[in-house]
Amino acid sequence: MESTSFLEMDLRSLPSLLVAHMKRAMDSRCCKMRYDLLIVHSLVQYFALPFTILYQFEVSHKRWMQIIGAHTDSPVLKVKPASKKTAQGFVYQLFTFCQYFLSFCAFCRYIQVAVECYGGGLWHTWFDRELSIAGSVIVEKDDGSFVRELVHIKRPLLRIPNLCIHLQTADERSKFEVNKESHLVPLLAMADAALNKTAEAAGSVADPRHGNEFIGIIAAELGCKTSAIKDFDLTLFDTQPGQCWGASEEFVSAPRLDNQVHCFTSMEALIEHCKELGTDEGVNIIALFDHEEVGSESTHGAGSPIIRDIIERVGDCMNAGSGGELQKVSVQKSFIISADVAHAVHPNYASKHEANHSPLLNGGTVIKTNNNQRYATNAVTGFVVRELARRADVQVKIQEFCVRNDCPCGSTIGPMVSALTGIRTVDVGIPSLSMHSIRETIGTEDVLNSLKLFISFFRNFRALDDACHF
Repeated sequence: MESTSFLEMDLRSLPSLLVAHMKRAMDSRCCKMRYDLLIVHSLVQYFALPFTILYQFEVSHKRWMQIIGAHTDSPVLKVKPASKKTAQGFVYQLFTFCQYFLSFCAFCRYIQVAVECYGGGLWHTWFDRELSIAGSVIVEKDDGSFVRELVHIKRPLLRIPNLCIHLQTADERSKFEVNKESHLVPLLAMADAALNKTAEAAGSVADPRHGNEFIGIIAAELGCKTSAIKDFDLTLFDTQPGQCWGASEEFVSAPRLDNQVHCFTSMEALIEHCKELGTDEGVNIIALFDHEEVGSESTHGAGSPIIRDIIERVGDCMNAGSGGELQKVSVQKSFIISADVAHAVHPNYASKHEANHSPLLNGGTVIKTNNNQRYATNAVTGFVVRELARRADVQVKIQEFCVRNDCPCGSTIGPMVSALTGIRTVDVGIPSLSMHSIRETIGTEDVLNSLKLFISFFRNFRALDDACHF
């Protein structure tokens, strides 16, 4: 969960997956599928769309699927396609000459980086924090080919400074309103205007869309020439690492817990369940989507046909030539857990929660219900999760959340993937505070609780579903 982006988190996970015997299928018996999906019977597989979505799954010979879906993205500031930006200021210099003081005004230049708001963040929390950049960069190699490289600059590079209180009006002091276009531009450096003109005249700026200083930092990190950098997808992040805190270290605060915490617990649960692959007859999948924070309607969001394609193509590979009827049976026997963080009751704003649906940190995984279909949970799917918690080898705590009638309700990938696939779906999540802040907070016990619930899902769902005659 310390990774700066879903991209880095997914790639860092692969060594653990290999240890758990998850490996690519490189066998002539494979079915090569869309998006480079490779399947071999009775092997554990994964595949990834380039840098943006990760599927991992175990394959057996039967035709039902147990799926945990989560999202990898979080509200962040992303570098614009043309990021070069400067702001002018004045420097008053004082010189002594012939016992007379001569005061004059000279221009200086702030070097900034233009950014775009991604998702619905609490943007005021991004002020006065040491920030840096991470993401992917398209680089031209010496042979003329192009590759996509990861970059993660750990040292602080950027900062969005607040306006000092003495320059604010009374109205500005009483409320903090952020203009997302003009107030959220981070500061990178200061430079003398004449020196920069000289550098630009010498042709040292590789890409006129971006500042020479900014591109130079990225090139130095990647060990390439500035002219080799052709494009990038870069995100700003808080350089302060995640921390446990509290009297008994019962809390965890870190960036992007929404929703990398469930990417982590679902992945760990699948790794643990791989040890039982020989006794499992289902297909266990985790699907980690991008773009949930902006509506999921993209080629690799939950609103794309990818999840439906997975179900169809895995089924076709397992039962070649059996026709579409088995596919329909498989859908009816399958189940999806949509995992996304939930709203814990805030100690200073307790009135925002309904009394009987007020999840607490360290109180267990939350089942989220909304009859207006903002969440996919219904009586059957909610029951399944509660019963899976009861059947777990160790205690798994469950809480309930239903939004107040006079409050708006967020949503998840749950209703979308349920509608696209026709598979029974439930929405659950670890309770959190400060959702969509640059740093969010969860309970330490809830991480382990989530892991235990997901392990129970992979292990116990089939027997439970067979015992349900409805």
